[in-house]
Amino acid sequence: MAVREYGNAGTIGVLTPQANTTVEPELWSLLPAHWSMLNARLTSDKDTIEKRLVDYTTKFTETSGQFANAPVDVLAAACTGASYLIGGAEEAKRVDEVQTARGLPFLTAALASVAALREMGAKKIALLTPYPESLNEKSTPYWESFGFEVVAKSGPALETTAFHPIYAMTGPGVLQAYRELSRSGADAVLMLGTGMATLYPMIAGAEEGLIPSVSCNVALVWGCVQCKPWEELSGHDLEGWTTGKLWRERLELMFPAG
Repeated sequence: MAVREYGNAGTIGVLTPQANTTVEPELWSLLPAHWSMLNARLTSDKDTIEKRLVDYTTKFTETSGQFANAPVDVLAAACTGASYLIGGAEEAKRVDEVQTARGLPFLTAALASVAALREMGAKKIALLTPYPESLNEKSTPYWESFGFEVVAKSGPALETTAFHPIYAMTGPGVLQAYRELSRSGADAVLMLGTGMATLYPMIAGAEEGLIPSVSCNVALVWGCVQCKPWEELSGHDLEGWTTGKLWRERLELMFPAG
């Protein structure tokens, strides 16, 4: 690898939904030293969230072309809802298409989360969901298709008066739902969506002794820095990622609590 002023350890090419305001702040907070990221926006003019999400997946290869000949080491789709709607088999097909076209590992946030949950040894999972019911009903079968038992589901109220019902959610409501789900009998809490703020709730939950959790953004960066296809991801200090030990200082420096 040629020496770079920024991103000398690696650079992630991230595909982010068009109105998502959470991915970039959280990923910059999560990136280890000497890692960098470039962002490309997934866009769609479809008239419902479900149609837009599916449309994004048809444009993964096209959108990743925005990086041109930039020295990108791994590609990532920071979008989970789309995976539920197209299903695991179609998702795998589209991942393979991008990897073939670009010659790079390509991770979706959902598949990175599957890998993280497996490394955590989780069988029973609780879903901390920011979704409307139209997406929730698609979410559970997706996780079950990978062998997980969904034992509980909860989340903050949708921010219906804000610019976006999911992307405007803040940490306190997420933490309260995390506390509730920790009493569900699950092995782990999976914080869904890349648009819901999760980092401070994960830190607080670890400090309170709640059951282990992982968010889709944390799983995505954990996977990307390994520069491998999702099926080949390994433990790689996962506890340090899920408790915030590896990134808390950067988060507090960039985005102080309160």
